[in-house]
Amino acid sequence: MREKGIKDQRVLDAMNKVPRHVFLDSSFLEHAYQNKAFPIGADQTISHPYTVAFQSELLQVKPNDKILEIGTGSGYQCAVLLEMGAQVYTIERQNELYKKTNLIFRKLNYRPKRYFFGDGYKGMPEDAPFDSIIVTCGAPHIPQTLLSQLKIGGRMVIPVGDDPQIMTLLIRESATQFSKETFGEFRFVPFLDGKQ
Repeated sequence: MREKGIKDQRVLDAMNKVPRHVFLDSSFLEHAYQNKAFPIGADQTISHPYTVAFQSELLQVKPNDKILEIGTGSGYQCAVLLEMGAQVYTIERQNELYKKTNLIFRKLNYRPKRYFFGDGYKGMPEDAPFDSIIVTCGAPHIPQTLLSQLKIGGRMVIPVGDDPQIMTLLIRESATQFSKETFGEFRFVPFLDGKQ
């Protein structure tokens, strides 16, 4: 990760602590620490370690930051944020994955502040505002509902577009203004609405 340009030591330390192989299906175990994405069921994937590190670094996580994660998936990204000392509120829309990942969290004793089966496009307005929001699926556009749940000064990291997506960082400067920066192409599964 360091060779690929990740500089935040807290991100690197967290990545070293999380046992990625536990988040993968057994058929991929021998490849668990390669920089590759793998299927995890329900047409979803576990992201490349570099992608997880890159998004985590853009968030500039501080201990006790209140972070909303859209797309729990395997739970790997959530685990990295928890290792960095964040309070994570995470949403998964696929019931099959929601149940499977819940077992992994229990097995490894990872405790998100809230783990929710629901529609990521709605976010968690009852728990807002958040210090940061991370979206781990490719969004066709930036959802206004999520922007409204970000505190002033907060950061949202979201891959935007169809295929590939452009990694985008939004910082809420005021009640109505956001600054925006982009960081090149990445590939994610699509951000879908509803729940299954």
